[in-house]
Amino acid sequence: MGRSNLKNAVIALLAPLPSILLHLSLLNHHYDYERQTNQYPIRSWCYHHPLLLANLLFFFNVNVLFWIISLIQNSNWMIDLYWTVIPVMLVHFFATHPLSLGQYNHWRSKVVIALTWVWSLRLSHNYMRREKWQWGAREDWRFNDMRSQYGKHWCWVSFFAVYLSQQVFLIGVCLPFYVVHSVDKPLSIWDFVAVLVCLSGIVIACCADTQLHQFVSRNEKLKELGKPVVLNLDRGLWYYSRHPNYFGEQLWWWGLVVLSWSLGHGWTAVGSLINSMCLAYVTILVEERMVKQEHRAEAYRLYQKTTSVWVPWFKSSAVAEKYKST
Repeated sequence: MGRSNLKNAVIALLAPLPSILLHLSLLNHHYDYERQTNQYPIRSWCYHHPLLLANLLFFFNVNVLFWIISLIQNSNWMIDLYWTVIPVMLVHFFATHPLSLGQYNHWRSKVVIALTWVWSLRLSHNYMRREKWQWGAREDWRFNDMRSQYGKHWCWVSFFAVYLSQQVFLIGVCLPFYVVHSVDKPLSIWDFVAVLVCLSGIVIACCADTQLHQFVSRNEKLKELGKPVVLNLDRGLWYYSRHPNYFGEQLWWWGLVVLSWSLGHGWTAVGSLINSMCLAYVTILVEERMVKQEHRAEAYRLYQKTTSVWVPWFKSSAVAEKYKST
């Protein structure tokens, strides 16, 4: 591991320590909150407002600290990595918060925590595989584009565009975790429906990302051999959808919404709705980027005409035949 790679790995591992240590302190003193109400008003507030506390920790530990690190390193790489980690931290935060203990169905909690770990490990593996197991080697191309767009103003614009916006998205999509650990209801058929939707999303996203990785790796080898590359990925799930990985990711989050809706808190759908709207915009950006590449523009425009955007769907026989012949 190179020196820069090791340095970034250490930074990434140490970055969430302020939130972890504060929460551990909260757990160690949860037994005597009535006596500490006057003596330690801040600790009492942390005890009585878990959702607000999660937002406060996110603001200072992620928005402010990660932003300062990005200014020092001139790169916003770390927020992408922590997209795969923060939901795991949040689900454990809500499950172990003193105010939640004994207030929720433990079987439902165990299932949700297990699913979140599976989702996180899959996405983390895909992220590190895509980055060739390098920590902080590059930042997302969208941040690069915005850096060029805003120029000298990027240093402060990035706080809002990269970090504060991520708080809205991440806390929003994780709202069902708060509901699961604040409502004590017996398991129902809707729990199984939600688990099925979540698992389907994880499997679809995993297959789609693996197919994409294999496609990119194959093209890299063709380039090394001086052979022409394959212009578009149109096999497997990508034959039925232009963005099956996005579709799978949305299924995961909306499966959690089904869960919180069944517990009487359908309002949590606002988080997944905002996230889906953002992903729709990202889809537009990705496709605009694809058609700007002259060598594949024509092929990709045809792919757009013949293939569903998100939801996997069959092409009509006539259109599919035209697509194959082209």
